[in-house]
Amino acid sequence: MRNAPPITPITPQHLADLRLRAASRLGGIVGAQGEPVSASGALAVLHDLAASPETAADALALLHELQVHQVEVDLQAEALSESRAELETALQRQIDRYDALPVGCFTVDRALVVHDLNRTGATMLGVGRDEAIGQALDAYLTPECQRAVRQGLTHTAEGKAVALPTLHLIAKEGVQHLVQAHIAAEPAAAGQQFLLVLSRAGDAVAGGRVR
Repeated sequence: MRNAPPITPITPQHLADLRLRAASRLGGIVGAQGEPVSASGALAVLHDLAASPETAADALALLHELQVHQVEVDLQAEALSESRAELETALQRQIDRYDALPVGCFTVDRALVVHDLNRTGATMLGVGRDEAIGQALDAYLTPECQRAVRQGLTHTAEGKAVALPTLHLIAKEGVQHLVQAHIAAEPAAAGQQFLLVLSRAGDAVAGGRVR
């Protein structure tokens, strides 16, 4: 029985040489349309190396490196999957906390159009969450309050301190609430969107809805 050829020690320099040789061989393999070499083409190169006694040891060394690399890729994929699951869990936890806040949180632009809001904010407006998105808050504020909020948005965008008066928030069903408002710029929006936080300042009062 013929003895198997000795396996060349896998040194960094030897692996580097094998990579160069493999890259050189693979570089000449293209598909009919000139596309990059396929996985079967790469296996064909490895098979050719193993078929020759002169390069059989190199083929075994290269195969071992490929196996190690595959294990590394599998471990990285497993770690990424675990990290993604942890991030998704953490994100959902933050979303739940955002929705459960006792204050209304509205992401608005300079035109007071709502881009996002929490459940408390939708309840304060007396509408469904999906219904509120895309609407302007103008319909829920008196003209005087509209001007105060818009001025607050401008000052916030300019980096100035903002002190808003108590606002009259008029829910869809026509009930008016007194609310305290605070504005903060959304960092990721580059001054184009703002976080408007509304908290109840008193009991509901009678009032008609302003359009």
